[in-house]
Amino acid sequence: MTALSCYAVIPAYQPDDRLPALAAQAAESGFETIVVDDGSGPDYADIFSRTAEHAHVITCSVNRGKGHAMKEAFALLQPNVPADSVIVILDCDGQHTVKDALRLCEAAAQAPGTLILGSRKQSQDSPLRSRFGNAVTRAVFKLASGVRIYDTQTGMRAFSASLLPKLLAVPGERYEYEMNTLLQFAECGIPMREMDIATIYIDNNAGSHFHPLRDSARIYKEILKFSGSSLISFFIDYLAYSLLLLVFGSGAALAANAGARLISATANYQLNRRFVFHADGSAGKSALQYAALAAGILLCNTVLLWGLTAKLGMNALAAKLIVELLLFAASYLIQKRLIFRRKALAA
Repeated sequence: MTALSCYAVIPAYQPDDRLPALAAQAAESGFETIVVDDGSGPDYADIFSRTAEHAHVITCSVNRGKGHAMKEAFALLQPNVPADSVIVILDCDGQHTVKDALRLCEAAAQAPGTLILGSRKQSQDSPLRSRFGNAVTRAVFKLASGVRIYDTQTGMRAFSASLLPKLLAVPGERYEYEMNTLLQFAECGIPMREMDIATIYIDNNAGSHFHPLRDSARIYKEILKFSGSSLISFFIDYLAYSLLLLVFGSGAALAANAGARLISATANYQLNRRFVFHADGSAGKSALQYAALAAGILLCNTVLLWGLTAKLGMNALAAKLIVELLLFAASYLIQKRLIFRRKALAA
């Protein structure tokens, strides 16, 4: 490790005495350390003063979020370090070890352009909210990206400095930034690799500033927007169907259903293109692809419902729920990865 330039980035919001100790350990192990005070306030001036004995401290006047804090450090490093340097992210609360940081840096140095993720194995001893949160985000990430990562919530990540421009281009200011990084790296085909690290939760993770509802909503924003778009389209479909029946009578149910589907599908396409996936490709091409997808979804819906009810004897309501969930997941993946695929991150 002596010939390798290693930098440790530590975002910190209202830390305790573990931060100066962590900075000292990192310095002793050969790291150039950048600590970002994310608007902690004057009550924490002494802690950051002691930390500054071992690290370069960037001070933000107001709390902008973990993602913003990391970008502050990345912006400082990008023009000042060689592309083959290695950077590791550490949490400030003592839940990451410098020993693991060195291991991840060695792996990142051997695989330039790969994001190395420190993966914590969950057990019955882990806090319930951490086990539950990891399980949920693991499933959401697999649905959204098609890539399996065991610990999507890990804050310990190592990478070569050549990835800094891409990391600075990822949107997000708070906890969602880390999930956005994984999603966009998966979408752009940037390799990611997990390595086991020590699983440490201090005081049942009581020191975490993660807000379960607010920050989870930010992390799951893409899935939530897609779900909201689908729900709005359902109401449009139902309203259009009802109005068409009112105008043409109950004898025109099939025609009303087809007309309502056309109206709701058009609305759903526009919502997904503009507000969910923020597509930047050709509207004409994506419209044709979306129409083909809608037709395919309708055909699959009919065939699967028929198979589950007529052939397997499943309850019609249960069968409808299963089919809709399966096709919801398939529709999301196809739209995100094929129809509304965004351009690659900036080089």
